Amino acid sequence: MSDSKSSIIDSHCHIVFSSFNEDREKVAERWRSQGVKALLHSCVEPSEIPAIKSMADQFKEMRYSVGVHPLDVHHWGAETVNVLKNAALEDSRVVAIGELGLDLFKAENLHEQLSILMPQLNLAFELNLPVIVHCRDAAKEMLEVFSKLSKDGRCPKGVMHCWSGNVIEMRDFLDLGFYISFSGNVTFKNAISIHECAKEVPSDRVLVETDSPFLSPVPHRGKRNEPSYVKHVVEKISEIRGESFSEIAEKTTQNARELFGLP
Repeated sequence: MSDSKSSIIDSHCHIVFSSFNEDREKVAERWRSQGVKALLHSCVEPSEIPAIKSMADQFKEMRYSVGVHPLDVHHWGAETVNVLKNAALEDSRVVAIGELGLDLFKAENLHEQLSILMPQLNLAFELNLPVIVHCRDAAKEMLEVFSKLSKDGRCPKGVMHCWSGNVIEMRDFLDLGFYISFSGNVTFKNAISIHECAKEVPSDRVLVETDSPFLSPVPHRGKRNEPSYVKHVVEKISEIRGESFSEIAEKTTQNARELFGLP
């Protein structure tokens, strides 16, 4: 069971979304009461940046990323990479580039997705920032991209967020130096391959997240997700690995701090 003295980091959430407009302060009270000491707000497209930045002013434990999601290619323009670069250079609370990646589950425009992925990966390498990677039904394509960058000595570090792949894919991303982050889907009964990954992932490479407001963990499935629910992800991983709640909380907190420099 959870341990109220353990501190946890929610390494990926989207509390800027309108589903939080009515009760964001209450949501913050709840995450604090559950030991969430820091959170990383992921960005999906540049117009969000001012609102996320003002939320970081409001919630001092928040850090954030800047980037364009693979399903938001229509938000990419000639100046976008400069917008992201300036946002990252202007605010030390920007600790990552993303959420970027490939999604061949909801879209088939691989060429277009690659055309906005590469400049973001190059920017992350240039600024020495980690990347937050969204990868859905695209592990093969994503591995090709990272393997090529790695051979050229230009692969940024980063995390495979909201992991939903299998153990073989996970090993390939681990070999390239990536962290693996588990969200609410690890609590689902039939998520066998995710459970296998949670069991095998090295303890110095595992992160936890909510991806709020999406993917609420058991026992909140079907409801809006929020950062306080990250404790259920920690509980499930501790059950799968046969380790205590506080051990998983401590390891994932330490890993998030190392990768993103979180408070």
